[in-house]
Amino acid sequence: MVDQILFPNPLKPITIDRTQHQKQVNGPVTDSPFARVLDQKIPTQEVKFSQHAQDRLRARNISFSASDIANLEGAVNSVAQKGGKESLVMMGDSALVVSIKNRTVVTAMDRTQMKGNVFTNIDSAVII
Repeated sequence: MVDQILFPNPLKPITIDRTQHQKQVNGPVTDSPFARVLDQKIPTQEVKFSQHAQDRLRARNISFSASDIANLEGAVNSVAQKGGKESLVMMGDSALVVSIKNRTVVTAMDRTQMKGNVFTNIDSAVII
């Protein structure tokens, strides 16, 4: 008996027309089909708040507007580009310790809790 492998649909070779002009691109491609699919598949990297940070925000009556959150996200992006891992972000009367890798606010405090406080395990600071 002879072993045979049968393919129900034979494979057909694909030909690519390489005579078309290819665009020269300097920088990231943002309108390619791949970029569009990638943007849909990867969730937006917005800043999150840990449960501990949410509890601190509630207990200390700290709230942020949409523009404050946008500024925070910009600060996190800036620190990430410079290689920071844990950052202190000063926003008005609030101080936030942010895990840059996880894009998560770890804890938050207002001006009264900042006095005399020592911030450890941070490698960067941003003042907004």
